[in-house]
Amino acid sequence: MTQSLTIPRPDDWHLHLRDGAMLQAVLPETARDFGRAIIMPNLVPPVVTGADAAAYRDRIMAALPEGMTFDPLMTLYLTEATDPADVRAAAESGLVKALKLYPAGATTNSASGVRDFDKVRPVLEIMAEIGLPLCVHGEVTDSDIDIFDREAVFIDRVLDPIRRATPGLRVVMEHITTSNGVDYVKANDRDLGATITTHHLIINRNHILVGGIKPHYYCLPVAKREEHRLALRAAATSGDARFFLGTDSAPHLDHLKEHACGCAGCFTATNTMPLLAHVFEEDGALDKLEGFASRNGPAFYGLPVNAETLTLVKSDTATAFPAKIDTPDGPVTVFDPGYPVHWSVQ
Repeated sequence: MTQSLTIPRPDDWHLHLRDGAMLQAVLPETARDFGRAIIMPNLVPPVVTGADAAAYRDRIMAALPEGMTFDPLMTLYLTEATDPADVRAAAESGLVKALKLYPAGATTNSASGVRDFDKVRPVLEIMAEIGLPLCVHGEVTDSDIDIFDREAVFIDRVLDPIRRATPGLRVVMEHITTSNGVDYVKANDRDLGATITTHHLIINRNHILVGGIKPHYYCLPVAKREEHRLALRAAATSGDARFFLGTDSAPHLDHLKEHACGCAGCFTATNTMPLLAHVFEEDGALDKLEGFASRNGPAFYGLPVNAETLTLVKSDTATAFPAKIDTPDGPVTVFDPGYPVHWSVQ
């Protein structure tokens, strides 16, 4: 017995493509299913100017396999030296769709991030004026704050003061992982949205630590308690337009994940849509998947919904996803939910 669901082609509102050989290997995994994606700028060196973003976009398009269609939505990495005039020009040209705020040291390749938020106030004021969203990695990095509390503390100490000081600033809380994040979004009707990843709907912190350390479940922000995972699922499947899909799919070579100081990130580009169909069906909300994956993100960013469609099919036989994606430098492990999934993209 088969069951099918056709939705507008989805978008990914938080994606890492890397560069060079890694970009060549992982881009097809996203472009196969997704029409567009917000591209993270934390390369080495980071994408900090409009010229950097244009050059990176050219490299992405050059890596796109023939016959695939995909629109990379570029972002700039916000630093304390970011030029407000360059931000305005890059946004008004249509090239740049958002700026990314990394608190310095919060995650992979975030050393160039912001330490003194007063130094970026002129940029934030320009962004509020022109309606350019700020995508935030919402964690403090203070050494005295427990890693599992970093998101909640960030909301109180950093995010809420920034929003109060900059009226009209449009903010995306990226990859929220806590009920605190869900509640903050729900309490603020204007100029605020949040992305939720595929893996945070599936794993909690036990999956990383119980029965031995599972490096391919380790990500930042780190997965939290089960109560937080359930809050994320309730938000994603609620139909609330303020929540939308951002996979934070983050490829790392296996030898850098399975390491004494392993990299943070889950690679979910390959199987996100079948996994989401499983999650939404499990929660009795399959009719809400279209909003979460295909409509809510474009609405926040002021873009049209994709005209193309994607069809998901459920069958009696479990879907076999590839375990690895090969790159010239070694394999990248595809996220494994730990249970059989019967959905696939037709």
